[in-house]
Amino acid sequence: MNNKAHRITLQQIARRAMIARGLEPDFPKDELAEVTKITLPAGYNPAMAKDMRNLLWCSIDNVSSLDLDQLSYAEWLPDNKIKLLIAVADVDALVSDQSSINVHASRNTASVYTVAQLFPMLPEKLSTDLTSLRLDADRCAVVVEMVVGDDGAVQQSDVYCAIVHNHAKLDYISLGAWLEGTGPIPPAITKINGLAENLKLQDEVAQKMKELRHEHGALEFETFEATPIFDGDVLREMKEELKNRAKSLIEDFMIAANGSTSRYLTEKKFSSLRRVVRTPKHWDRIVELASEHGYSLSENADSKSLSEFLKFMMQKDPTQFADISLSVLKLLGSGEYVVETPGSTTPGHFGLAVKNYTHSTAPNRRYPDLVTQRLLKSAIAGNKIPYSTVQLEEIASHCTLKEDDVRKVERQVEKSANAILMESRIGEVFEAIVTGSSPKGTWIRLFHPHVEGKLVNGWNGLKVGQKLKARLTHTNVDAGFIDFERA
Repeated sequence: MNNKAHRITLQQIARRAMIARGLEPDFPKDELAEVTKITLPAGYNPAMAKDMRNLLWCSIDNVSSLDLDQLSYAEWLPDNKIKLLIAVADVDALVSDQSSINVHASRNTASVYTVAQLFPMLPEKLSTDLTSLRLDADRCAVVVEMVVGDDGAVQQSDVYCAIVHNHAKLDYISLGAWLEGTGPIPPAITKINGLAENLKLQDEVAQKMKELRHEHGALEFETFEATPIFDGDVLREMKEELKNRAKSLIEDFMIAANGSTSRYLTEKKFSSLRRVVRTPKHWDRIVELASEHGYSLSENADSKSLSEFLKFMMQKDPTQFADISLSVLKLLGSGEYVVETPGSTTPGHFGLAVKNYTHSTAPNRRYPDLVTQRLLKSAIAGNKIPYSTVQLEEIASHCTLKEDDVRKVERQVEKSANAILMESRIGEVFEAIVTGSSPKGTWIRLFHPHVEGKLVNGWNGLKVGQKLKARLTHTNVDAGFIDFERA
């Protein structure tokens, strides 16, 4: 392959993969025409929203992210309680349910983050500017207010509209290093008087929330995120990044905010989209996997006992905990969207060990979050529910299917990128672990580099979580194939 064509090749692969799965890589002309007419961010109505611009709001995201969906802020209350505020971009203020922009968003249902190119759900004029909680800008938002006790429990919560101002754009890497004591304070923090103390308070409440979730059986995984490193258009490496303190902080806050929004809609007797992960079908293999590592799990699926097993493995073998995490994640299965109507009950989220959970905090990037935002704003205003139960059920089903398509496209392009990097290593033998097993084939992941591929020879008798040595036999960049045989 012509090395100079790596980025272009991967972009072409991404576009073909999206089209093959019924996703639209380009915005329709009528949508683009509609966007040109939007020239300003949503206006602020003092009668409908609070003015909260003076609070020390900040965003925490990836270094390159401009589609900023959330801001956070915390303050002490009496009795050692903490008020935690999460501001979510008010995308609905500019993207109505009847717009052409909404039609495209409802088809793709999410931004597609591929190695070589981002295919945003909303035009970047909106998602990275007019509906983004961008730095030094006033923006309309839906705020989730939570009062958190000393034990990390959300004691009360509310949801309302506000206008906010992002005072500092922070990133996971530098903020995480500072919070963990391994790096200097980010310059953006030092420019804002009091922000450092506020972030320490946010970190403190996040840690309390995490501890409480784990007591209830929430599962803690360690997974690798691969970030492409390009030299011009040449792919040099897929850099692995682990979760850090800043990523955990945002994860804990979003889980709490999503739980609070689902409870708010229930209290208002509104139907809602719920995010569920059902009791795992392959619990017997999880039990077997634990037994292979000297740990006994109950025969009945239980998130708390699984959480204890993961803690056990983290202490026993921290160097391979990411691979155990991956094996368990594969066996847990995917999440899905379902509709909860007033008076009904839906399955909870097994992995988070919570009963009430929705997606509401990323409306620039995920369509279910935008739908939930419309439900919330209608409930706040005292209006009737904007969707029928049938409409919500259709949205839930479609978003579940499209989420799977989006994930497969992102994974296929990542595999193609890894195939580019592995082309020169055919014949080498690697240490690996089985990550998937089905009638369609057996998949393995190398310990280093963390590349996943198909075991095309010698797979008999292998199960998820087992280790082996594998020889690289073939790569196909266009198809994203990386094939191994048992060595």
